[in-house]
Amino acid sequence: MTNRSNLEKTFMERALEEAHAAAARGEVPIGCVIVQDGEIIAAAGNRTLEQNDPTAHAEVVAIRMAGAKLGSQRLQDCDLYVTLEPCAMCAAAISFARIRRLYYGAADAKGGAVESGPRFYHSPTCHHAPEVYEGFAAHESAELLREFFLLRRGAR
Repeated sequence: MTNRSNLEKTFMERALEEAHAAAARGEVPIGCVIVQDGEIIAAAGNRTLEQNDPTAHAEVVAIRMAGAKLGSQRLQDCDLYVTLEPCAMCAAAISFARIRRLYYGAADAKGGAVESGPRFYHSPTCHHAPEVYEGFAAHESAELLREFFLLRRGAR
């Protein structure tokens, strides 16, 4: 039997695969998976450029996929794994979807909204706050982003 920490590692590895796929498409390399009952029900990477949609962050795309699969806007028995601390928009989407647990990799001091910046889930206007676990594959997630932006800056 696989214990919970091994499953969490596997789910974050899949999120990293989605981040690598996003980078290969020229997107900011952020990946996300949504899990229900130990199974991945949605997986996505950023698609903002591909879809010409500033809301097509990995978390939002995955939430849309999971909602369609389950036939519900509420994902209260689901967990979300993402490679970077969610921004304010994604933190709100996670809250509105009633995600049970949020696991994220690298912190985002500039754009994050969970433990950085506005700390969305600590706001009195937040109706639902998931359990939050940070630092899963943080080094790998941060390194992928660093390399992506180094290459982009070098191409200018």
